[in-house]
This record gives sequence, structure tokens and C-alpha cells, in this order.
Amino acid sequence: MMEIVLATRNSDKVREIRRILPGVGFHSLKNFPQVPEIEENGETLEENAIHKAQEVAVRTGKLALADDSGLEVEALGGRPGVRSSRFAGEGVSYEENNKKLLMLMSGERRRGARFRCVVALAGPGMETIVREGVCRGRIARSPCGKRGFGYDPVFIVSGPGKTFAELPASVKNDISHRARALRKLGRDLSRIERKLKTVSRKDKKDS
Repeated sequence: MMEIVLATRNSDKVREIRRILPGVGFHSLKNFPQVPEIEENGETLEENAIHKAQEVAVRTGKLALADDSGLEVEALGGRPGVRSSRFAGEGVSYEENNKKLLMLMSGERRRGARFRCVVALAGPGMETIVREGVCRGRIARSPCGKRGFGYDPVFIVSGPGKTFAELPASVKNDISHRARALRKLGRDLSRIERKLKTVSRKDKKDS
């Protein structure tokens, strides 16, 4: 099984990624206490994902996967976007971010939005791979549902017509922005795994 370090200590995110790509041995950054928290100081989701993946790969010497996701709301000019996790301030709760979003959207008729996720895979001696996934929907007028995390209770998904927090994990992990980005990356992982196995067999033959 391919082993990859996830550039996060967020247990919700780790759990979700493991469900989406069950055939990969993912390790939380909690298992690498020597690696500090990687600051998200980029201007875009892409910059943050690439920076985190490359930093963790260098510090651990292993394949590293990072993602950065953002909620982009039409009526707010694409905000909160890259600042989604700290929309209401540094170190705030999911509920505080949702409360600020709903306050800004109060009385707004245009409620279109999309979740966007960028994933990056980096490792020793390889070019960083970047993939993106998008899920479209609209902002609810009040939170609904008990599942998920982040903005899940206030994001109504196009198609099902329910918030992510109302959907079973099996459904969310099939249609979410993160799932779509990771499935694209999954094809790259299959190619990399085949290459690593070929190299391993060659090394054994030569030894």
C-alpha cells in the first residue's frame, strides 16, 4: 500500500480523505510532531496547497499530500475564498464562520456559491502534481444538518438540494469538491505506485 503523509492535523479532513481514497495508507501530521504547523499565507488556494505539500515532503522525506479548500460566494465577490477557515478571524470555530457568512448574506437574493478544492502531491525527486475539484450550490438561509464540518451546514448542493451536513458521508464523498479533486489525483497515484513497484523490482534484481 502506498504511504502518504497528509499535511494536516485536522482529524475531520483526515477522516474524509481516507474515506475518499481507501486504498492509500494516509498518515496524519499528528504522527510527525517534529513538523511544525505550516502557515497558509498564500494568496490563492493553489499557492497554499503546493507550499504545504512541498514543506511536509522536505521535512519528512516522504510523499506528502496537501489540500486547500474555499467557499466562493457570488454575492460576496468570491469571498471568503482562500480565507474560508479564518473568515471570522484567526482561530475561530466553524460556527463563528457560518454566523458571519449568514449575517453578510441576510436579505441577499443572489445565493449562488461554489466550493473549490485544490490538492497537491509532492515528494523527493518528483514534480509537484496539482489537481482541482469544484462543487456548485447555493447558500442556505439558516444552518441545516448535523454531519460534516466547516460550511457544510449552510451549503446546499446543486442536485440533491440538501446541505452537505444533511447528506450521508457516502453521498458527500462522491460529489464533494474534495472528492472530485482527489479522484483526479487518484489516477496519478496509480501511475506513481506502478512506477515505484517497477523501480523496487529492478533494485531487487540488481542487488
